[in-house]
Amino acid sequence: MDEGHLPVMVEEVMTALSPSPGSFHIDGTVGGGGHTLRILEAASPDGRVLGLDADPRALGRTRARLSGYGDRLVLRHTNFGSIRDVARDAGFDQVDGVLLDLGLSSHQLAERDRGFSFRAEGPLDMRFDATTGVPASELVATLDEDALTRVLRTYGEEPHARRIARAIVTERAMAPIETSDRLAAIVAAAAPGPRPGTRRPINPATRTFQALRIAVNAELDVLPQALEGAMDVLRPGGVLVVISYHSLEDRIVKRFVAAERRGCICPPVVPVCVCGRSPRLAPVGVQPQMPSLAEVGDNPRARSAKLRAARRLAA
Repeated sequence: MDEGHLPVMVEEVMTALSPSPGSFHIDGTVGGGGHTLRILEAASPDGRVLGLDADPRALGRTRARLSGYGDRLVLRHTNFGSIRDVARDAGFDQVDGVLLDLGLSSHQLAERDRGFSFRAEGPLDMRFDATTGVPASELVATLDEDALTRVLRTYGEEPHARRIARAIVTERAMAPIETSDRLAAIVAAAAPGPRPGTRRPINPATRTFQALRIAVNAELDVLPQALEGAMDVLRPGGVLVVISYHSLEDRIVKRFVAAERRGCICPPVVPVCVCGRSPRLAPVGVQPQMPSLAEVGDNPRARSAKLRAARRLAA
């Protein structure tokens, strides 16, 4: 894939979505455009894709890269939480498939001025859309120790959240924490080292950066909105595919699919269903699917990916 971008689990995505000529699909996180490209190829000559992304730079790259597809590709700068309204406005109100790939792209990690990577020096921003919200540096500068601890523990599942939060508060009193490399160094110094004879499974700053990114972009608040919106635009028989990269995202998706598979929302004490709510989703394939060892070897960023797919029922 050009520009160093490798779409994750692309063959599994294509199997689940099964694009065909004339089909309509939505890529709610268009990113580097890798999945979108494959869908457009499979849906030739007249299938169409609506691509959404909160990151205007991602849209710019995809627009340039896929310009040859003309009006078969429609791009919109928006968070996928708005999928329902944007899809209807663009004429994609009954689609054959919706894809949500929740990971960061290689481009975002490589851009030093974004602050997503703890391996690069750059402003501590982490916003997908720099025109809205507040950067991560503001959270790091203003949240007290208790609030920082909650962010790291809730969104990063960081076992040493208190120690790291305390270190951040101590260090910012001496000088503002405005760059990603400085924050990474503070976290590394605060986190306990690995046990003798063992190696760290991940970089000690991984969970802290994940937590701040999620908080800055309200990712866990927007995901349920996107899932509900996808349900409203999927035609009966259409397929929802979600690729998540950590347990917080996957748990939301798993519970959503389970609830829509069950249908009934009556309390357990009610002996007979009175809500009349029918199942709206049926799982497709193994739940969850994982990347192959070969893919992880080619693209280590895919190692934590989990794919869940479900088909929209007629209810």
